[in-house]
Amino acid sequence: MKPVIFTDLDGTLLDPVDYSYEAASEALEVIKRKKIPLVFTSSKTRAEIEYLRERFSNRDPFISENGGAVFIPEGYFPFPTEGEKTDGLRVITLGSPVSEVRKALEEIKHSTGAKIKGFGEMGAEEVALLSGLSVVEAGLCKEREFDEPFIIDGDEPVKEEVLGLIEKTGFSWTRGRFFHILGSHDKGRAVRILKDLFTSFYGKIATIGLGDNLNDVPFLNECDHPVLVRKPGGGHEPAEIPGLIRAEGVGPIGWNSAVLRILEGFR
Repeated sequence: MKPVIFTDLDGTLLDPVDYSYEAASEALEVIKRKKIPLVFTSSKTRAEIEYLRERFSNRDPFISENGGAVFIPEGYFPFPTEGEKTDGLRVITLGSPVSEVRKALEEIKHSTGAKIKGFGEMGAEEVALLSGLSVVEAGLCKEREFDEPFIIDGDEPVKEEVLGLIEKTGFSWTRGRFFHILGSHDKGRAVRILKDLFTSFYGKIATIGLGDNLNDVPFLNECDHPVLVRKPGGGHEPAEIPGLIRAEGVGPIGWNSAVLRILEGFR
């Protein structure tokens, strides 16, 4: 049985403060040696993930913007796959165009008078200041296709009103470090597509999923070995997922220990 790993990035494989993955080096080396697929499953943009894939020397499929699209390197599977061919990738689009998402957010902003600001309205320097990313990485973060992160300057009733209106317009929202408005897609649907492809390729697979936020729950529910790593405050998100492993360690520390422990069962 072939293990396949689906992992969130920010706050999970990447440290929530400095975005380092050094603490996960031991598990990453095992994954590389055993040639285990490592699928980045993130709210990050395609541009951000491609930048990270180069740093990781990763050549596996990936999922961007909370499941907005699935990207499969051309020829990765020895059979035809659906999707539009672009830049050496097969792209399966699941999300609504970011132009539509931003239009909906702008209409809610005007109808409520709420102080909402999306990343599309910010320069790279402001995004960098808010997120802790470098200015270069923040620029990549702004290259959005399906999902718009935003901030709300207001109390909880204001935020609840905005989120309720997002749902009424037919869009959805998630919350990680920032609020996100998006279409009807989620990480779970994207993971199901890749699970089917990996199963067709390997025959039998065992999926490992790692995340840190509630927006990871849809894809963790699709995995045989779901893992939540600790948050910086020391606790875990209050998620109810069958077979959930709550890793002892923040971000890549918990990621490393959980992956090593699970992979021991595949020896």
